[in-house]
Amino acid sequence: MEKVARVNDTGAIAGLSQSEPIKSLADCDQRQVYTIEEVLNSVIQGDALKVLKKLPEETFDMVFIDPPYFLQLPSRSLKRWTVKTVVEGVDDEWDKFPSFEAYDRFIGELLTQVKRVMKPNATIWVIATYHSIFRIGKILQDLGYWILNDVVWVKTNPMPNWLSVRFTNATETLIWAVKDRSAKGYVFNKEQARQFGIGKVGANVWMLPVCNGGERLRDEMGRKVHSTQKPVELLKRVILTSTHEGALILDPFAGVGTTGYVARALNRNFVMIEINPRYVEWTVKRFGQSLVIGATESE
Repeated sequence: MEKVARVNDTGAIAGLSQSEPIKSLADCDQRQVYTIEEVLNSVIQGDALKVLKKLPEETFDMVFIDPPYFLQLPSRSLKRWTVKTVVEGVDDEWDKFPSFEAYDRFIGELLTQVKRVMKPNATIWVIATYHSIFRIGKILQDLGYWILNDVVWVKTNPMPNWLSVRFTNATETLIWAVKDRSAKGYVFNKEQARQFGIGKVGANVWMLPVCNGGERLRDEMGRKVHSTQKPVELLKRVILTSTHEGALILDPFAGVGTTGYVARALNRNFVMIEINPRYVEWTVKRFGQSLVIGATESE
């Protein structure tokens, strides 16, 4: 039986069940609009820039974006020092753009559409590396977003510096922002923030490992399903610090569905968009396993 969205006294959508399978929808050009009831707790296979235009405005409480990083990496392969195995880098087609201008246009259109579907008091998180986070920050500000914080994710197990020609890149940056400077009443759970940051003050530094071990999705050949799969702990921190239970979260570049997977475990609702059918297939498969969120380990 299809689930019907219910709204509680705080205006949040309620009633998400851990046992409920994720819905998988395929977007098409003939489809002009989606209602939230149709897409609630689903992954939509389609182009984010097209699907976003079909969602109702001022709908989402929080948005998490893990966009293409435009890494601009060389085409040569890297081999580990001792065992001489090839490093699994990021060389996916979705991360390639012909120029900075093309990348900026892509990000600008994305953030314009995302702003339209955010509630007035919603917040947005965008994560990237040094390759693109500064460009994204400028575009956010140019579009009128107001940056609340940056959060630095310090990786406790970063990829080694195989070439030894620069510092080991052990961080990624998250920008946290609201739609505009006048936004009031956005969610910030300070007690949660104090648990995650260094010290006891809720500092904007998170120390946690990259996704590995049993959490990393791998295919039948042992290869990574997604080259930049984010760890559950990272999304746990994002969601707990900036939403309440029953909130509706949007992820327009869902990958293998970590945002929705964690949101369901934390009693939040979600809508995810992903263009790659293989990633959508693995997301659906992943949701067949319940996720239990435990206490945060001290760093």
